[in-house]
Amino acid sequence: MIGRLRGTLAEKQPPHLILDVNGLGYELEVPMTTLYRLPSVGEPITLHTHLVVREDAQLLYGFIGKRDRDFFRELIRLNGVGPKLALALMSSLEVDELVRAVSAQDTSALTKVPGVGKKTAERLLVELKDRFKAWEVAPSMFALVPNQPDMPAGQVASAESDAVSALISLGYKPQEASKAVSAIKDKNLSSEDMIRRALKGMI
Repeated sequence: MIGRLRGTLAEKQPPHLILDVNGLGYELEVPMTTLYRLPSVGEPITLHTHLVVREDAQLLYGFIGKRDRDFFRELIRLNGVGPKLALALMSSLEVDELVRAVSAQDTSALTKVPGVGKKTAERLLVELKDRFKAWEVAPSMFALVPNQPDMPAGQVASAESDAVSALISLGYKPQEASKAVSAIKDKNLSSEDMIRRALKGMI
């Protein structure tokens, strides 16, 4: 099991990234809440990881904090929740927001996540409540990445395209993703900030 990696952030292509560890490039998929907190490409970073081995693939998931990784593991232990749905949940809501939703048994917080209907949300909340005592709400240890300086038009178009692709990978329909990104008035944003604002608009 690969539990942690430390290396240089070589590439960001939401929701994927490549981490260069002594010349070996590890491809990881991360929730958007981790993506927002990543440093610039070329900077060192440590990620807590979870490896999923399937018959047709070996998939590595990365998280900025151990708490996030542990919460991901709690989610995929639930009946009917795979890594893709777990990432969608953690991309749409911070861990603390998910914990509060569980405490309040708030189905509306989950039903706006792609792939989660009312019945699924109700079941998830009931199952998570049984594990809830171990997940006290704690202040976030990491600040969100600030807005970037002005970008050339070409980079803006690329950021919008990356944001749309990332939302589609989370399970949103292409039309929904495009509409959410197009609705962002401030075009002078990184793809990470566009994704964050688009998700907040959807939720």
